[in-house]
Amino acid sequence: MHIEVRGLNKQFGDFHAVRDVSFDIERGKLIGLLGPSGGGKTSILRMLAGLETPSSGDIMFHGKRVNELPPQERGIGFVFQNYALFKHMTVYDNVAFGLKVKKQPKDKIRERVMALIELTGLKGFEHRYPHQLSGGQRQRVAFARALAPEPQLLLLDEPFAAIDAKIRGELRSWLKELIERVGITSIFVTHDQDEAIEVADEIMIINKGRLEQKGSPWDIYKHPQTQFVASFIGESTIVEQVDQLKGFEEAAAWPGTQALIRPEYIEIGRRHEFRIPSATAQGTVRHLHFRGSEWMVEVEVDGIKLITYRSLEKEVLQPGQDIFVLIHRAYLFNDNDNWIMENRLKEDPMPIHI
Repeated sequence: MHIEVRGLNKQFGDFHAVRDVSFDIERGKLIGLLGPSGGGKTSILRMLAGLETPSSGDIMFHGKRVNELPPQERGIGFVFQNYALFKHMTVYDNVAFGLKVKKQPKDKIRERVMALIELTGLKGFEHRYPHQLSGGQRQRVAFARALAPEPQLLLLDEPFAAIDAKIRGELRSWLKELIERVGITSIFVTHDQDEAIEVADEIMIINKGRLEQKGSPWDIYKHPQTQFVASFIGESTIVEQVDQLKGFEEAAAWPGTQALIRPEYIEIGRRHEFRIPSATAQGTVRHLHFRGSEWMVEVEVDGIKLITYRSLEKEVLQPGQDIFVLIHRAYLFNDNDNWIMENRLKEDPMPIHI
């Protein structure tokens, strides 16, 4: 299903939950609606499903306006974060429920249900009840039930929120593979960055009811278009006096400009470890945090605190140790513009506007 949304707004009394949101979703794409709690993600999802009516704007499926179309006529499957399974029904009957409502022939129902049970890895569990299943298995039943009527659009509202971290990680990979095999357009709501980046083909960042940016996880991470997106995605440090950092003195030409510096923009170590040692500044290690696969290091340079990572394969640093710091680039922003500036002491001294 191809989806077009134009000028979508939703108000609940004086509260403006969704503000002039417009986007297109290509058929077969898996889209992540990502943003802080209360940002408007679920309101958008519920309007697409027909569970909420837009205050204004248009929702179109395959070019047809569906604003007044009831949920059951939109060709949608919905997966809730709390599973919403029928406790008194077996796995088989839960998956078959939508098909029975549509009065499909029994042999067709059985063929479809057993195919989905196989597809979702639930073979052998079809006669069990929800209370006899793990959280991950219950969520798989919810997916199978949503897919049973062969919807054109699958909507998922924080589908892994009620599942523990280990199982959640396994289900992410499983969901992406499932959607690719089925080929259905899908949209899922999440506030988990890792989840969105790992699962989604494209991410839509929603904040205060507005669509901040839409694009692939890679594009959004590497080329944030707003200050909010830059600070929301990944770890970073906001620096108010970036012109005090070595190689970024030219930032003084833009009064009031701040910088966002990601950990991967920073390299630390002894002087001999750097290809361009003249571009480094002296700093001090303040704290180290073991992250399993690497060290997270807090460093201070000219009174400015920064965060970066260091490989376990390199010499272990110590708090209070003097080191050299190379800041490769910084994401600069002010009230009028945003851009990436490379360290002027490296090969490319010019700002790169995005």
